[in-house]
Amino acid sequence: MTLIIAPVWLVVLGTTRTFALTRNQATVRNAAYIAYSCLVGIALFTIGYYFTYKEFFSRMLLVYAFTLSTVTTLAWHIIWEQIQRSLLRRDPPAFPTLLVGVTRESRALLKTMKIRKSALKPVAVLDGRGVKDTAIEGVPVLGKLNKLEETLERFKITHLIQGSDLEQSLNLLSACRNRGITYIVLPSVFGIVERDESVESLEGVPVTVVRPKNDWWNWFLR
Repeated sequence: MTLIIAPVWLVVLGTTRTFALTRNQATVRNAAYIAYSCLVGIALFTIGYYFTYKEFFSRMLLVYAFTLSTVTTLAWHIIWEQIQRSLLRRDPPAFPTLLVGVTRESRALLKTMKIRKSALKPVAVLDGRGVKDTAIEGVPVLGKLNKLEETLERFKITHLIQGSDLEQSLNLLSACRNRGITYIVLPSVFGIVERDESVESLEGVPVTVVRPKNDWWNWFLR
């Protein structure tokens, strides 16, 4: 019965995006998702066992199974995250990332990605207006946007993060689509700097949402 339920449990775990490369595993939200998936797994196991063998065993064993599966799964996800990110960031990195646009928000992002050893490793920075910095958080600043194509080709960029220069959005998106590059844009590009925004689905259409600060009850449903 465990072998039958385990694949279903993994599917449920996968639907919460727990395996996403950019997901920080050591968070309360991630722990809640894992606990939810384990609860679903235990429930399915209990129902399957009961209807198969027409009997029920100790409920305490189910509590132990839920607790152990939640704790061990979360612990392993945290450990594996560190191993995986270390491997993905080794030179040459698996996901070389280009940052376009130097602002306070993009500088903070580079610092955070470095501290947390993000799976996306920034390898170059370009800025439409030019900056005096030669490097930001150890990432070289190569110049203005006239070097975009050259940089994309030279570093084999897989992800591009836009931090400013809103007027260049269409050009950057077009370049990413032509080369099969993942395009990421910071909310600060659109003037959203409070860091309380989220990407959600409205009738199947992805939208950016900024909720009231006291809207705590939607935390888990987002």
